[in-house]
Order: sequence, then structure tokens, then C-alpha cells
Amino acid sequence: MPLLGGPPPLAGPYPGGVTVPKDLVQGSFDDLGRPLADVTFVVVDVETTGTHPATAALIEVGAVRLRDGQVLDEFTTLVNPHAPVPASITLLTGITTAMVESAPSPAAALSAFLDFAGFRPGTVLVAHNAPFDVRFLKAACARHGIPWPSPAVLDTLQLARRLVPRGEVRNHRLDTLARVFGAHPPAHRALDDARATADVLRGLVGRLRARGVDTWEELRAFRSPVTSGQRSKRHLADGIPEAPGVYVFEDASGDPLYVGKSVNLRARVRSYFTAAEQRGRIKEMVGRAVRVQPIVCATAVEAEVRELRLIAARKPPYNRRSRHPERAPWLVITAEEFPRLAVVRQVGDNYLGALGPFSSSRTALLARDALHQAFPVRQCTHRITPPRPDAACALAEMGRCGAPCTGAQSAAEYAAHVQAVAQAMTGDVSAVVAALTARIDTLARELRYEEAALHRDRLSAFLAAAVRTQRVRALSAVPHLVAARPAGADWEVCVVRYGRLAGSARLRPGADPHTLLRTLVRTAESVPPPAGALPRADAAETECLLRWLEAPDVRLLEVEGSWVSPVGGAERYRQWIYRHTPA
Repeated sequence: MPLLGGPPPLAGPYPGGVTVPKDLVQGSFDDLGRPLADVTFVVVDVETTGTHPATAALIEVGAVRLRDGQVLDEFTTLVNPHAPVPASITLLTGITTAMVESAPSPAAALSAFLDFAGFRPGTVLVAHNAPFDVRFLKAACARHGIPWPSPAVLDTLQLARRLVPRGEVRNHRLDTLARVFGAHPPAHRALDDARATADVLRGLVGRLRARGVDTWEELRAFRSPVTSGQRSKRHLADGIPEAPGVYVFEDASGDPLYVGKSVNLRARVRSYFTAAEQRGRIKEMVGRAVRVQPIVCATAVEAEVRELRLIAARKPPYNRRSRHPERAPWLVITAEEFPRLAVVRQVGDNYLGALGPFSSSRTALLARDALHQAFPVRQCTHRITPPRPDAACALAEMGRCGAPCTGAQSAAEYAAHVQAVAQAMTGDVSAVVAALTARIDTLARELRYEEAALHRDRLSAFLAAAVRTQRVRALSAVPHLVAARPAGADWEVCVVRYGRLAGSARLRPGADPHTLLRTLVRTAESVPPPAGALPRADAAETECLLRWLEAPDVRLLEVEGSWVSPVGGAERYRQWIYRHTPA
């Protein structure tokens, strides 16, 4: 063995045939993990106009950057929300509308914060009750077209619950922990609260080191330790392919427990047996699972569609979303002599028009009320025969119902109103927008803000449903469409018929695209035209395909029929919907 010229190999054959086993070799520093002293923590706090990022905005961002317990820099800025600061927020924070009127715009403030944070692989974002702050920052970035860097996140609230027992504190609020660790007192201002969180972080790291936690990797595992149930089920990932597709966790009886999708089945399934999985329900599910069935798909979009179909068909108990699409509420025009608007759970061919599906009955009723305000269709539920003076309902007596039962309209005049409602659902929404915005403006001028907010919520619910219905309806009217999208060095090719995924394939480099296209079209599922209001696929599937088709790098290869949106449709009000969606 040479004495000079660098160290010998760490493992393997030495001169003379001597071999050193790998488990006797000292690992590198990378193997040991990243010491906490080398991690840059960016501690952030935000002040907002409310609690939900869809309806509230940032008004202040504060941050502290530190490493090895030492403060490197601080950042603070007010943010102009382009709306009045609610009195309750001013009372809590001291931030007034006048203070933020000259502040930087949200886009400028976010860019400044991201420049300050300088998120790199070794940087961790820290906040107390981190999901709140991260949701607002991500939503604001998405709203202003700023890419979110997706840094590693550490929640001091979650960490304190493990390190500071309830016998020591009454709760784990920031002000309580600040007193425990002698920290800078929080004051409901962004920089003050970020400083307090940074001090609490120092105290928590001290307790971690007392427990032998010295690296970021050990800290991640400490936050959410692997349960014995997870550890014992690691073998379920054996044999899972590294390919896009769907995975199904099954119990001993073969019944599905949970259905998911991934672009890499093996990596995703293995993650369920590590500290990365923090959901209590899913840990419970893993404990019950005895096998994982992989379903390899040709493309990522096929995996997403198959996941939706499997969840809807098999209804696994540990999936929270998409289990019962058949129960979603719809707003329909009834097929009666004098039709009315009704919220129903099942939509067939016996309705004159349908809007939906909605996420809840509440939003469906809000949309119904918006249409009632714009068009004089009856609101009572009586069975109407030809108009009779003695059939008037209470609303008609108060002059708030234009229904034919009052004798005020002929059947032909009433039919014109019903046709206008159907047109607003599937085409031009301008009449609803004009009626509701005029009412909102009037109420706002009269300082009747709560009533104005109700009308705003009605209009937002209607427009959001109209956008969804019109988009799904447009693609569902196309008999045949073939599109391709690059996926690394490959191309994903999909056949869509009447809004349903009929087939997909992956075009590899060097393969003949014409042969693949002919084969895919010939073997794709035959989909009959839709009948009535319902498309040939669940709305969630069609929306999944729309997201894929509307990507900027998609190439349309074949289109039969017309794929168009109505000229006066709800798409033109997308920005209004986003700004005014009710919580």
C-alpha cells in the first residue's frame, strides 16, 4: 500500500487481495447529515387582513435570518393590500389603512422577501404555526405570478408540542413560549413576532441537542418519528416499479384502504414508511394494510384520471376527496310547465339546464339566489297549473316573485325568462353580472356592507360554477381530440373523446410517431356522445384533462368538431372570482 499519493479507497480490494467491509468504513460528513449549526433558518411572520388566503391579503411581512443561533440579518415591510384594513385587524396589530396605502405592492414585497430569504438547499423556512404563514405566502405568490421556491419548512409550534410538555406550560402559543425561553416579546407585528419565534427556535434547538439531535436529518425524523406500524410494513414497497401510475393499499380482505397516484410509484409508496409521512389517518391506514397493488400507467395524466375513477368506484375509506362525485349538488331548471330553479343531487336528461357540480349545497343555493335576482322566475315549490289568481304565493303577494301563478305573465313570456336563465348557465352571463354588481354598488354607497357582501358571495358562487360548467361543456362537445405534451425526453400522447380520456401512450425517442398515433387512435375507447346535461366523464376528470391540455407546451394533433367557449361566458370574470370567492 503506498504511503503517499492520497488516502486508500474507502472499501473494496486492497493490494494483496485484502478487502475491507463497507460497514467498517468511516462514512463521509454527507452520510452523517447536515449539522444544525450549518443550517440557515429564515424565520418569518406575516400579518393579514383575515384568516383565509382566498379572501384576505398580506399587510406586513417580517423575517429574521440566522445560523448557529446568530442573527445574520432582518427584514420587514408593510404591504399594500389594495383594500381597507378591517377595524378588527387594526385593533389587533395597530396597522391602519393609511399606513399601508403608500406601502409596496404585494408583488414588490414578496420579491423583496424572497431576495432576502435567498432560499437554497441548505435553507429552512421557520414560522410558528407555519401552515398559516406558508399558505398566505404561497397564495400571494400564485396570485401575482411569482414562483414559490418550496423550501423545507419547520413549524416551531409542532416542535414545541414535542419538546415542551403541558406540565410546563398551559399552551404552546408564541407569547407563552416566549416567556418560557426569555424571548423577545411578540406584539402582533411581523418583525417582532419573527424575532420572538427566532428566540423560541434557539431554545428548542438547545433542548434538541440535549436529546442528541445534532443534524437537520435527525430533526426531521424527530418531528415525526416513524411508528412501529410503519416500520413493520416497509416490505410492502418491495417490487413496486419506478414508473408513473396508481397505487392501492389493501387490507387482508382485499378491500381498498387508500388510492393514490405518483410519477414514481416506488418512491411514493416507500415514503409512507418514513418520517416524511405525518398524517395520523394515513399512519393508521398503513397499520391496517397488508399489500400495495401498483397500476402502471403510460402517462402522468392517465394516472391522475385513473386515481379519480378508482376512488369514485371503490370508495376507499381513507381517501377524503372525490369519493362520492354522484352526491355533488347541481343547480337545475326543472322540466315543468312553468319551470323553476332547484338544487338536486342527481342530474338526468329530464332537466332543461344544469349548473355544477358544486362543492356544497350552500354554494349551490348562493348561485340560485344570484339567478333569482337577475331573472323573474318563480321561487315557490308549488306545482303550477295554468295561472289562477287564487294560486298566488306569499312572495307574489309581497311583489317579489314574477311567477305565472300570479297571473302577471303569459306562459310564452315566462318561457322567455327560463330561456334567459339557461343561457346564463351555459353562455352569456352578463345579465347576472350586471344585476348583481349594480345591487352591490347601491348597497355599498348606502354603507350596507354586510348585505353587499352577501350579494358578492352570490355572484362569485354563480360565476365559479358557470366557469366550471362552460369549460367542461366545451370539451365534452368535442367528439375526438388528440394532443401531445413533452415529458422529459419523451412525449405524452392522449386521446380525449367527449371530455373523457379514451387512451394515452408515451412516445420514446427514436420511435415512429405516426405508427404510435395510428395505433393509439385505433385502440382508444369508443365514447358515445353525451345525452342531456351530464358529460361522458365526471367533471373532475374533464377538468384534469383541461389542465393538461391548456399547458403552454401542448400540441394539438387531431381535433374533430369545435372546441370553443361562449363569447360572453364566465371565463372573462376569472380574476373577479378569484378575488371575491367566499370563505
